[in-house]
Amino acid sequence: MFVISLGEDGAELRPLEPWRAEELLAHMDRGREFVGRFIGVADSVADLESSRAFLQSYADKAAADTGRLYGIWTDGTLVGGVLFRTMDVARGVAEVGCWLEPSAAGKGLVTRATRVLIDWAVEERGIHRVEWVVAAENAASIAVARRLGMTKDGVLRESYPHRGQRYDVEIWSVLAPEWRSGKQPS
Repeated sequence: MFVISLGEDGAELRPLEPWRAEELLAHMDRGREFVGRFIGVADSVADLESSRAFLQSYADKAAADTGRLYGIWTDGTLVGGVLFRTMDVARGVAEVGCWLEPSAAGKGLVTRATRVLIDWAVEERGIHRVEWVVAAENAASIAVARRLGMTKDGVLRESYPHRGQRYDVEIWSVLAPEWRSGKQPS
């Protein structure tokens, strides 16, 4: 297994695999309402069986090269995740996403972790367009898209039904040349 440091605060990025189902469930239980405000993962991971199924679905996506899932750990505790919800290598398009429990919010963890994913997708996999799909009311997630140098492509009005409400969805993206030109020198 690999671990990627996310900075001097000790945060780490690691694969989030089926054998971590109990850990994922405990994490969701700590942050279910916060995480579930705008995304469905909190509702999808409701018990140990659904936690395993969620993780297995991403293990299957990784095996098929159509998605990836990684956890964010601080002080040895799973506090969030980043993922390629979809990844079409032939078309050169991937959708990246994220979530955090409340204790981890506001520390730049998602921005740092997503930078690792986008860099890998662009430089290693040849992905040309990385998308960020976000409920228009999710200001924190939109701020991440901006910090990542993404451009707002448009709004899909009332296209996302979630917990009995229909949300407008903003589509943000960064293209490979933009990503490369915006990277900080090492």
